[in-house]
Amino acid sequence: MRNELLRLMENYEERIFGQSMNLKLLLSAVLADGHVLIEGVPGTGKTKMVRTLAELLSGTFNRIQFTPDLLPSDMTGSMIFNMQESNFQTIKGPIFSNILLADEINRTPAKTQAALLEAMEEKQVTIQGVTYPLSEVFFVVATQNPIEFEGTYPLPEAQQDRFLLKLNIDFPSSEEETNVLKQVMADGNAQAAIEAAMDMDTFIAIRQEVAAITLNDDILDYIMQIVRRTREMEAVRFGASTRAAIAIAKAARSWAYLTNRDYVTPDDVKMVTKPALRHRLQLAPHMELEGVGLDEVIEELVGSIAVPR
Repeated sequence: MRNELLRLMENYEERIFGQSMNLKLLLSAVLADGHVLIEGVPGTGKTKMVRTLAELLSGTFNRIQFTPDLLPSDMTGSMIFNMQESNFQTIKGPIFSNILLADEINRTPAKTQAALLEAMEEKQVTIQGVTYPLSEVFFVVATQNPIEFEGTYPLPEAQQDRFLLKLNIDFPSSEEETNVLKQVMADGNAQAAIEAAMDMDTFIAIRQEVAAITLNDDILDYIMQIVRRTREMEAVRFGASTRAAIAIAKAARSWAYLTNRDYVTPDDVKMVTKPALRHRLQLAPHMELEGVGLDEVIEELVGSIAVPR
């Protein structure tokens, strides 16, 4: 089954140019049964990245454009009265899917964000007091625009912490961007159908294999040292919680599986630490004034800890 997943990854990279690392991290998060927060300017292929993954996994996909007037019921669903049958019927909303794209999540009020949080954390939705379970494979990708902040509702730290990874989408290289242009013009701006690379049953079986990847005590101790160091650094105002350590461990397992190994190495941990921590840490004010980036601080932090042998 690992070969099927590697073929899926090859198909994925053939359709999305210039984001190889982020594609692998996105797939790692899905394998770890986690959610992803993506930050990038408009037009960099965030929606296509998520839609393509859903099609390759033969999963259901829905996209919700988050706006200030979006209500929780617009996302979760509602109950209506059927006049012909004289009873109430539940109309399920777009959240009932395998992969949900929450576009510009920070543009919707806290009440709607809280409804999404319940779905992310509990894998269930409450409609008029009745609880409905979501699919076994339920994965949220939320996007944020780093440029435009007018009229936004910043995500609370508690909700950001629910995302396994945060990915930063940058512009592709000149060559990769030219390839994107050629591909779109050759397709006549049409959305070409993508053949599924595997079914959901196979994907669930692969996820069980990922959960069996070996994480020895030295690696677990290495992860905990990284997380605990975030609470001691002067450059960091608020350090990472235990959930951050769990996120690193889960993502490192997935990364090891995608790298064709049955055990986690320190390099796997290093690869996923930055996306697992960048939305969980807050820089100290003096570091922000000096223009130091959070990714730089995380790199320095990881480099200061002895690697287990």
